[in-house]
Amino acid sequence: MLKKILSISGRPGLYKLVSYGKNMLLVEGITDGHRFPVHSRERVMSLGDISIFTTGEDLPLSQVLENVGKKFENKAIDAKAYTAPEKLHEFMDNVLENWDADRVHNSDIKKIIAWYNALIGAGITDFTTKEEEENAEEAPEQPTEENKD
Repeated sequence: MLKKILSISGRPGLYKLVSYGKNMLLVEGITDGHRFPVHSRERVMSLGDISIFTTGEDLPLSQVLENVGKKFENKAIDAKAYTAPEKLHEFMDNVLENWDADRVHNSDIKKIIAWYNALIGAGITDFTTKEEEENAEEAPEQPTEENKD
């Protein structure tokens, strides 16, 4: 789902990819439904391609948003409550225990909160990608105590 949700540098909010051509994309605002072209010279980032630094391997944004959704029961977050750096770090500690505080900036945490609120406002509560779902289905079954040979 997040592969078709885009963040465009210099433009507020999130956008859904509608179509693409040779040198441009056609996008639609997820909150207002306004469609407009985005040219190839603009910086466009798919939310499905973003990951968050952790002390181990980087974690896809989809999993971070899933954790936020579980923590806040898929309801909007009061972003004004998370303006102080201490509150932002507390938020990340509650959502992702092994996040890398040295490499994840306060502005990144604010973006996570803003993007989460925009997605929830648009009625998007399933943050997993189809690839992740397919990988989960293809994963071999782990042996249990009962069926170990």
